[in-house]
Amino acid sequence: MSEKNFARLRRARQTRLKIRELEVVRLTVHRTNCHIYAQISSSAGDKVLAAASTLDKEVRAQLKNGGNVKAAEIVGTRIAEKAKSAGIEKVAFDRAGYKFHGRVKALAEAARAGGLKF
Repeated sequence: MSEKNFARLRRARQTRLKIRELEVVRLTVHRTNCHIYAQISSSAGDKVLAAASTLDKEVRAQLKNGGNVKAAEIVGTRIAEKAKSAGIEKVAFDRAGYKFHGRVKALAEAARAGGLKF
């Protein structure tokens, strides 16, 4: 594992410990160069309640490239819609050690605009 990824996972561990203490539903983000993924996990972390990514057929039809801010915004609105249909309104945002900047920020703001509270 690279030093950069190790540092990111170390930062993520601190966030996840705090979220586990709060015992709330968690919205997790993962990004790669080509795609971005979001999933909502139960407070115990054992079940995925909703998921959206740039690999979904509906999202891929709207995009040319899955690794940009526009793609992150679409995934953010999709995860908010899926959460609403599952009856989830309040979540804790787990940015997985990534900076709250660029695609991660775009996904979070789109999810907030879609009605999620965090």
